[in-house]
Amino acid sequence: MRAKAGDRMVTHGRTVGREDRVSEVVEVLGSDGAPPYRVRSRDGHESVLSPGPDTVVEHRTERRGG
Repeated sequence: MRAKAGDRMVTHGRTVGREDRVSEVVEVLGSDGAPPYRVRSRDGHESVLSPGPDTVVEHRTERRGG
């Protein structure tokens, strides 16, 4: 997985009724775009994320209006 600042991380809900968690990459802590990432969630909370298989990257250039 590779990401850069401004990309979005979408972690899919693992149980029925659980919404996807969407966060924005604010800093790449690994080398050459690799994890871990410092991310900011919609409520403004920041954390460090080492994504698992249920997480996908939406690159800024791939999103509409991007």
